[in-house]
Formats: sequence, C-alpha cells, structure tokens
Amino acid sequence: MNDTNTSAEAVPSMSGGGCGPKGRTILRDSSERTPGREYGADAEHSDDAGVVAGSLAEWWRESARDLPWRFGRTTPWGVLVSEVMSQQTQMSRVVPYWQAWMERWPDAAALADAPKADVITAWGRLGYPRRALRLQECARVVANDYHDDLPHTYDELTALPGIGDYTASAVMSFAYGERIAVIDTNIRRVLSRVFLGTESRGGAASPAERALANKVLPEDPVAGCRGFDRPSVMWNQSVMELGAVICTAKSPLCEQCPVSAECAFLANGRPGLGERRTRPRQRFQGTDRQVRGLVLNALRGLPEGRSAVGREDLERLWNDHIQLDRCIASLDDDGLIDMLPDGSVRLPG
Repeated sequence: MNDTNTSAEAVPSMSGGGCGPKGRTILRDSSERTPGREYGADAEHSDDAGVVAGSLAEWWRESARDLPWRFGRTTPWGVLVSEVMSQQTQMSRVVPYWQAWMERWPDAAALADAPKADVITAWGRLGYPRRALRLQECARVVANDYHDDLPHTYDELTALPGIGDYTASAVMSFAYGERIAVIDTNIRRVLSRVFLGTESRGGAASPAERALANKVLPEDPVAGCRGFDRPSVMWNQSVMELGAVICTAKSPLCEQCPVSAECAFLANGRPGLGERRTRPRQRFQGTDRQVRGLVLNALRGLPEGRSAVGREDLERLWNDHIQLDRCIASLDDDGLIDMLPDGSVRLPG
C-alpha cells in the first residue's frame, strides 16, 4: 500500500476508560504447538503476546492512517463496502471510490435499487467488477430480508452473497466490536514472523495459522469501551496495518517496526524473506482480464447520449478478435454487459 501515514492529531483518540490491550495471552506449552514448527527463537518471542499488543496499540494510536471508515465514523454497511472494495486493491485507490459510492448509495436499500449500469460504472478501475454486482446482490438481501439492517452474526453474514470468512470477521470486529480473529494475508505474515520466526508463504490459511491467530487475540473488557477501542479490535486493525505499511512481504521496514524487539523472524536473521508465494502472481498484459477491462472502460467512457459500443469500435480495442469475442461472451455470462443483435454491446439496464 502506498498511502502516507497520518499524524496522531488527524486520528480520533483511541484511549478510554478501561480500554487498551489487556488479558495477557500466552502460548503456553509445547503440546499446543504445531508439530515441526517452533513458536519463536526463544521464550520471550512466544510467551507474552501482551507485550506485542501493548507496543502495537501505542503505534496504532500514533500512526494509524485516517481512513474514512475507521474509528466508528461509518455504518456497518459502510465497513462492509470498504472491505469488499479493498480486496486485492491498494487502499489508496479505494478511498475516493468508497467516498463517492457511499455518498451516492449510503445504505443497502439505496444500492439495491440502483441500475446495474450505474453500479458497474461507479466501480471504475477497482478491478474484478463482478464484485460490484455481488455487492448489489448482497444489498438486495440485506434490504429485503433484514429491513436494511446489516446482520449482526457471523453465520448470517457469511450467508450473504459474496461474503466469505474474512469479510464477515472484519465486519464483526471493525463494525460491531466483537472479539473474533480476522485473518488476511497481512495478518498471517505478521503473526508468522513475530511469533513463529518463519516466513508466511501465502495460499489459504492453514489450521495452524488460524489456531495462532485465535491464541494471541487479546481479551476484551466487559464494559466501558467503545467498539473500535476494544483490545481485540485494535489488535486486528494494528496487526493488519503493520503488515500493510511496515512488515511488507518483500521489503519490511524492520528498523521502523514497533515490535522489532519481540520479533522472532528478525532475531532469526529473517530466514526465507520474500519467498515466493505458493501460487505465483498472474501476469496482466495480454490476459483475458486485460481485454475485459478494455471493453468495460470503453463502455464507461461513452459520451452522454451514447449507450453502446459498436462492433468496429470493439475490434479496434484488441487485435486478437477470437480472444476479444471470448471475453465479450464471458462479460455477458457474468451479467456485466448486454450483447445486442448488431454485435454492439452496452452496460446492463
């Protein structure tokens, strides 16, 4: 992520009566450890997650980016929209799209009634435009089945269209202040490095990684704490933030890290730093994804009064017309465009 950290003055105070990291969490004995993997170079790296939580909380208060959906400044629906938009997309790109989206469609009911063409156009260059239509499907369920009130339970959230474990957990934590482990690529990388002393190689989260995330999650006080101030919420946010801006995959800024003194990975000499993920990154140039994007961008950029791109204009977008036709057909299958009898295409009504 390329966003610049904001100053402490720009971020609402996160101190409060009875709030902050509490409930020291300990990785207690070798029987709880994953076979064949050590939880750090020595005891101090594994036995006191509370020290890490305290350091991260202080860093979070001083350095957290002032994103518009943070610190209780949006609705649960706004949090969900931010999480869907942020998937596989740099946060700096998400902010203006999220602000424009929420101004236009501030709740599920508003999005549910929007024309598909407007939804696809507003998604812009966030990538993976099917997410926009899935989000609208989700909005219709929330508006119709839950009276425009986003569900409050994990099981109800994961039953919504397009909402998986990560997004449901993030909403439960960031929107509702519930104590639940949020597990994404950044969090897995930080936890693996700090507590296991090893590099996280990506892929799907393993049972061992999920067990670790649950084990080090701080306890929350019974009362007297705003949702975003609760230790478990601050932990999820700060660990994720650390992975995004400091403990990055290839070039971690260890000299700036607030938990470098507790990091087993750094103590071990950063073994395997930046090892390739289990699944290599897909190239973009020349792929069907690129061609699909060209077609959608041509439709989004039509001047007022025009609603379709003709066949000749489509063929100018891409020289390989066999690939072009395949991509147009796939966009039609996904409900992202309508194919007209004369070979032109338009955004769905």
